[in-house]
Amino acid sequence: MFQLESRLSPEQRAAMVRIQELAAESEANLYLVGGAVRDVVSGMSIRDLDFTIEGNPSRVIHELEKGGARVTKRDDSQRSAELLLSGEVDASISAAREDIYSRPGAKPDTRFSTIMEDLRRRDFSINAIAISLNPNSRGLLLDPTNGLADLERREIRALSIHSFTNQPARLLRALRYEARMGFKMESRTRDWFNLALERELQTTIPSEDAGSEFRQVAREERPAAVLKSWEASGLLEVVNATLAKRHPDYEAINRIFKVREDMVSSGLRPRLFAPVTAAILGRLKDSERKTVLGKMGFPAAELRAVQELESEALKIVKLLTGPKTASPRDAYLFLEKAPLDLLSYILAESSNGKAVAKIRMHFSKWKPLRQALPGVAAELEALGMERGAKFDKVVEDFFQLQLLGRARKPEDYAKILRKLAGIKEAPKKPEEKKKPEKPRKKGEAPGKPEAAAPNGPVTPPKIEPHRMAPGKSAPAAKPKTKARKK
Repeated sequence: MFQLESRLSPEQRAAMVRIQELAAESEANLYLVGGAVRDVVSGMSIRDLDFTIEGNPSRVIHELEKGGARVTKRDDSQRSAELLLSGEVDASISAAREDIYSRPGAKPDTRFSTIMEDLRRRDFSINAIAISLNPNSRGLLLDPTNGLADLERREIRALSIHSFTNQPARLLRALRYEARMGFKMESRTRDWFNLALERELQTTIPSEDAGSEFRQVAREERPAAVLKSWEASGLLEVVNATLAKRHPDYEAINRIFKVREDMVSSGLRPRLFAPVTAAILGRLKDSERKTVLGKMGFPAAELRAVQELESEALKIVKLLTGPKTASPRDAYLFLEKAPLDLLSYILAESSNGKAVAKIRMHFSKWKPLRQALPGVAAELEALGMERGAKFDKVVEDFFQLQLLGRARKPEDYAKILRKLAGIKEAPKKPEEKKKPEKPRKKGEAPGKPEAAAPNGPVTPPKIEPHRMAPGKSAPAAKPKTKARKK
């Protein structure tokens, strides 16, 4: 459990805690499943949080919506929903279920069941692992299909001989996992995969399922590798014949991901679904792009974001080159509120040097200065100013000076903060002057310094006997005279 929590971002951790609280209030068993558990074990970045509840998750979903979460996709028949939670956290919540097929390839009948049955119905063993989030068993790992061993072997293993027959979209998914994780299909799974292609099961993939897989590619960290794998296997045509004919714009994909790498190194997590989708479809004409997007079955908000990407980016470029953002302060305030995906798209595709320079300055200089303001506030507090409205104004004024290129050296912070806050510098203590020595007369020897008074008792000097100089005799002693008697 510690490994999981240490790998989550603060926003993901907060989202998981909130969903645990709601599940406990509903007295429902909650599990983290699928990709999140797989990515924790394999050491990959955790993109989504997938939760499964034994029972009906509608109350949990409703409470999350009341708290500000946005449902991006809902399937009431499956009792599942995809959500965008606070902090831009992607999550899905679904009821534990079992799929029952009357014959291979038929539409399944759904029966709501236990977590173990839910794991066994899944596509691949590496996705059939769960972690209990319930108070009495928190952290318990559930692995009924031995998916951990496949993760160690770096293999993708289908759970049924009818896996591709029942859901042909798994053909696209298997290749996506191979490209994303660097895994290989297990030998028997590869045979089933090839047999499905020989039977041309890929032609039976519903357009909505193909669009769902394409949507996942646009959120991958290596979309170019996935698309090339689909092309090599002849599956890109299944996604869209026009895209297969024109080919994805791999150069545009590389440009947008170069920008993404720079942002991630700066501590940002941009959501680049719209720019990446536009890059993939970059070789298509406007009318062709519109037709392709119409067949993908994207949620309305995502479809609108892709269609309006270029026009919204042009509006930002126009504002960045106009008088409203001429000063660094105004440019910063505008860019701080601008969507990251639009700024990323401009950095990757715009030829307007002025707009691009301001965006780069925002991420490389202005934003780091803003993030360092807590240290400035601590220094101002150390100078003796109490926190409050005036305190906040001084910190903000200091930041405005930094935007103008001033107050950049840490050794100048205290002086500038004192000036902005009106704090006088404490007066320095006057130094004691030494008394001048009396001038000595010509030929006078310098006076000896007085000996320091001894700390202990004074021992008198030892009296030496008188010694005569050599060659001289000691004076004769006078004889003693006796006193006369009267």
